[in-house]
Amino acid sequence: RVELWPAFQLGEYDGDEGEEGWMPDRDRLYARHLAEQVARLTEDGTPPGDILILLRSRQLAPLIVARLYEEKVPVAGVDRLLLSEPLAVRDLLATLRFASQPLDELNLACLFVSPLIGWDHDLLHTLAFRRRGSLWDSLRARRDENEEFAEAHRILSRLLSMADFETPARFLEEVLSGSIQGRRKLTARLGDEALDPIDELMLSAIEFERSEGGGIDVFLDWLERGEMIVKREAGEAGDAVRVMTVHGAKGLEAPIVILADATVNPKQLGGPESQLIFPLKDTGPLPLVRPRKPERVAPYDEIMALMEESDLQEHWRLLYVALTRAAERLIVTGTFPARGKELPADCWWNAVERALQAQGAAKIRAPWGGEGLAHEGGSGRRGRKAEIVGPPAVDRPDWLDKPAPQEARPPRPLSPSALDVDENVTYPPPGPAQQEAARRGSLLHSLFERLPGVGPERRREVADRWLEKSAGIADAPIREDLVNAALRVIDDPAFADLFGPEALAEAPIAATLADGRVIAGTVDRLLVRENNVELVDFKTGRLVPESVTQVPRAHLRQMEAYAAALRVIFPEREVSAALLYTSGPRLIALDA
Repeated sequence: RVELWPAFQLGEYDGDEGEEGWMPDRDRLYARHLAEQVARLTEDGTPPGDILILLRSRQLAPLIVARLYEEKVPVAGVDRLLLSEPLAVRDLLATLRFASQPLDELNLACLFVSPLIGWDHDLLHTLAFRRRGSLWDSLRARRDENEEFAEAHRILSRLLSMADFETPARFLEEVLSGSIQGRRKLTARLGDEALDPIDELMLSAIEFERSEGGGIDVFLDWLERGEMIVKREAGEAGDAVRVMTVHGAKGLEAPIVILADATVNPKQLGGPESQLIFPLKDTGPLPLVRPRKPERVAPYDEIMALMEESDLQEHWRLLYVALTRAAERLIVTGTFPARGKELPADCWWNAVERALQAQGAAKIRAPWGGEGLAHEGGSGRRGRKAEIVGPPAVDRPDWLDKPAPQEARPPRPLSPSALDVDENVTYPPPGPAQQEAARRGSLLHSLFERLPGVGPERRREVADRWLEKSAGIADAPIREDLVNAALRVIDDPAFADLFGPEALAEAPIAATLADGRVIAGTVDRLLVRENNVELVDFKTGRLVPESVTQVPRAHLRQMEAYAAALRVIFPEREVSAALLYTSGPRLIALDA
């Protein structure tokens, strides 16, 4: 059976705009009416998996999927989309952005109303209206006012506590499967359609760690620079309505097929290419800039006419693909153009109408008013499938409804610099002074790494030029201070061995200790001799301890971990450790 429903037109509508107020009313109402018709089909006994919604363009797909969810119709979602488009991925990226920049007001507001925190807009308004300072500061100050504020503060504090110590994949895993229970919350609101994009984001995070490496900021930049595609395989829908483009439906079949945008203008799909390919007999194809219509001259006219004809042939070929996907019932419909008094001449709807009229199709009443056409074909239906006898019913086991226990994990590499960090404490973002001190230390480390291989007479010149050109330090006094601090250490004869040719700079080490812990990190200087190993770490702060008794406990624990790892790597050699405070400069030997 083939049915042609009239193109949907916008009538009087006095309802509010809803969350998609930025979309045309016509598209939103059409998607709602279409979803209602699909819901009636399923209520009348049609399995959701027997329904396939095909689209010439991907534009309406997310809206149709959303309306099907509102009607409680199981839907498999769109067959192909950018990784950054699904709402579940956007919500997870919002957690990463908050961990990276908690003062991003718009991102935090989006995170508040996402399923991960679950506020409504009234609660967000309560926090945000007439606040003093940022949203995050306001939440911290008012976290004891109600349970919603307290729970949001707990979740966000957990995100911040992981920001500097977890890889992007570990971070996302904790958000999804840890105490935040992100996967459960996202699928509860967005349905099982969210699972594929979530899994794809996790795979992307793992691939990033394997191929690139870096923290959350680098991962976000890596994602934004790429255009990764989430593609659902055709056979993975299960008993759910499928929504996909005609191009992606090749080789598929369904008892009921709805061709939902048969009124689109083929000349407005995708836009023209910016190039023309001009064929040359001897040298091969030559790319040319596409001229504007007033500028067309021969042979441009002939080439463009050939390209337009090729596009139109592909348009009609895809119609054949769409029409042959239905095994029992085909419904063809769409929306009336927002501007214009008639449908595009080359749209599929017009072609189907001409064919049905030629077959003497009967008039029918369409679901949203107006007259349509219907044609009953011959006995093209396949015979009824034999009843499939499934396995005998069994009692539902108790474990099926219980959360899965936490899986045992292999030991996670532990960075010695994080040994003294309390994960239950919420650390505020570093202030300007802390940021400046950290930058100064990073620049000094870079100079310590680069200058030893430069001749003593050129070190000052090379250091100053590197700071200005590569590090971007325009202030000459600041550059001079950094150069003096670095050369005061490098040129000191007492530290000649540390900066000699046998010393390893920024040496990575990793080892599994006897208690099962995995230590991994990078040491500033490592001297490996025949009988002993000397480990030295630089400290660039302004305060210099007088003796080992004044060395901060965190620094001692860090060096103990490095020394323990080196004893595993070099079991037959004596390991010694020391801290070099560059502001002295002073070398303090430690009891490793």
